[in-house]
Amino acid sequence: MGLLALYMAPLQGLTEAPFRNSFERNFGGVDAYFTPFVRQEHGGPRRKDLRGLEPDANAVPRLVPQLMAASADEADLLLRPIAALGYREFDLNLGCAFPAMAKKGKGCGILPYPERVADLLGIAGRHPEYAFSVKMRLGYEDAEECMRLLPVLNAARLSRVTVHARTGKQQYKGECDLAAFARFAAECRHPVVYNGDVRTLEGIGAMQRDFPFLQGVMLGRGLLAAPWLAAEYRQGEEWTTEARLAALRSLHRDVLEAYSQRLEGGEGQLLTTMKGFWDYWYPEGDRKWHKKISKSTKLVDYLQAVSCLLEA
Repeated sequence: MGLLALYMAPLQGLTEAPFRNSFERNFGGVDAYFTPFVRQEHGGPRRKDLRGLEPDANAVPRLVPQLMAASADEADLLLRPIAALGYREFDLNLGCAFPAMAKKGKGCGILPYPERVADLLGIAGRHPEYAFSVKMRLGYEDAEECMRLLPVLNAARLSRVTVHARTGKQQYKGECDLAAFARFAAECRHPVVYNGDVRTLEGIGAMQRDFPFLQGVMLGRGLLAAPWLAAEYRQGEEWTTEARLAALRSLHRDVLEAYSQRLEGGEGQLLTTMKGFWDYWYPEGDRKWHKKISKSTKLVDYLQAVSCLLEA
């Protein structure tokens, strides 16, 4: 049995260019990186999102922009300026569970409406020169929504369908519904990628064993908590604790330096940004130092707590 493709999931505010670039340099093992969703602002991509897609800002070998849109027309407004930067592959977000997006009929909020999904997927027909994939949930209210969408998805020109095995209403709580995922995947005509609560080598192995049809696994929070996971899977062996922590220290140093240069809100904004990563990074570390990181209000205290945490 060959290796699965491994993809880095898009996480707003976290998997931006500084993190992606350093992750690839210090860990790697990922086949493709997906950007946090690009949304519309003033008739085109939000400027902040577009800056993060500049080729000179990205050092990963394969980067896929993800588009947040409610229709093919809206997706077109986003796609054209991004394609002008050289991108030829795009992912359509049908999975974001953030209520402000879902209420606008975007992300997972579009899933109860097959006709709207069909309209959005029409972007692939408009642009046969580009590849399109979809990242979705099982549904917004319930898992039967994905089954009702199968005719629409199967009729579209898609390179893959990634499924987060929860509903939008669940957010990130509760168990993933593997039975519902299996029912959907059995009837999906496109390559299927699994997403949801895969955090260990054993977890990847279980996905590969239980769902031998899988094209790949998309890793989000699990890859933040254990950034060495993809590399270990590729290499077929676990890293030592020393190697893991050395790479994590380097990742932290790179990300801190990058955001120190690009953020204009001073020390407070920098601390807020960096603390967001520690909601996920190295959960097995000493809780005392995690708490000190969370409560730090000065950069010097933050750096001391991080240093102590990663000296273990």
